[in-house]
Amino acid sequence: MINVGERLIYFREIRGITTNKLANLAGISQSTLREIELGQRNPNVETLSYFCEALGISMSEFFNENDNELNGFLVSSAKKLSKQQQLKLADFINEIL
Repeated sequence: MINVGERLIYFREIRGITTNKLANLAGISQSTLREIELGQRNPNVETLSYFCEALGISMSEFFNENDNELNGFLVSSAKKLSKQQQLKLADFINEIL
């Protein structure tokens, strides 16, 4: 079973977002977010969708434990880039490999 609070913390930390910033981006109180992260409260689907939108991930990505989470995050982030930005990113990756 997935721990929603731990997943939120994981994705928030990957993005380098504070609890306060994520709460503001999602339009949810910081205390509500902290309660969810600590496992003291479960979010409803609507609230979880606000968090996912603020984190730039889909609900599917949020719940997909079988896939490499960081790879999924990187792929979804890269898809948001323009074609020119994607090519520059690919060049950068090839240089460091």
